[in-house]
Amino acid sequence: MLEALLLVVLGLGVGVFGAIVGAGGGFLLVPILLVAYPDRDAATVTAMSLSVVFANATSGAVAFAWQRRIDYRTGLWWALAAIPGAIGGALLVGVIPRGAFVIVFAVALAAVATHLIVRREFRGYRDPITGRGAVSRRIRDRSGQNFFYTFRLWQGLSIAGVMGFLSGLLGAGGGVLQVPLMTVILRFPVHIATATSQFAYAIVALEAATVHLVSGGLEPGTDLADAGWIAGGAVVGAQVGARIAPRVRDTLILRALSAVLLLVAVWLVADTFAR
Repeated sequence: MLEALLLVVLGLGVGVFGAIVGAGGGFLLVPILLVAYPDRDAATVTAMSLSVVFANATSGAVAFAWQRRIDYRTGLWWALAAIPGAIGGALLVGVIPRGAFVIVFAVALAAVATHLIVRREFRGYRDPITGRGAVSRRIRDRSGQNFFYTFRLWQGLSIAGVMGFLSGLLGAGGGVLQVPLMTVILRFPVHIATATSQFAYAIVALEAATVHLVSGGLEPGTDLADAGWIAGGAVVGAQVGARIAPRVRDTLILRALSAVLLLVAVWLVADTFAR
């Protein structure tokens, strides 16, 4: 019972922070599970994380839907483009050694964190952006705030395909990389990016987690029970995080995300070499 309680608390924390930054929480959960369960292989850890990401992202998406901050058209396009990659990544992780998996995961986190840190400024773009082949967007949320931006369809779909692959491979839901890319490259307002990311990766994580379950990466026993306890806490945490997110400045969200990414990457590498 004590272990179950600790797993629920872990899920609660992951859910709160994941909803605030729109990342699903998998980027925090995977390294924690790798350290807590050294006897479980990469495929099992990834499958557990994706199950929690699905629960967390779905809960957060419901809260963000009430706030009217989800770009549903973009989210659906993103999810459809990401699903094939998510399936491929979920199948590939089963043949990758645990040590190599940890290094790849840490490098991916550090690369995104470094890019965010060295940027001169962190900004949510709210002015109309025009361009050939672009799809203009306008969202007015429940508070009355207007967000104007443009989604460049093919550029966004290309990024989504890569994010889907990383989601299935790393078990991080992809949002940890998706939100910075949506704000930096596609120039989404941060709060719209976090909400849309939660919606899209609820769909993608469900697909990838299902592949893991069918392929035997997640055994219907201890693994599934542990994932269930964490998911229960994440569902509640996501509701709390989604309500906190609108009160947090855009710049603070990205700075917190970059700092945590870098710390997690260093922690993973240090723990791997210490073994």
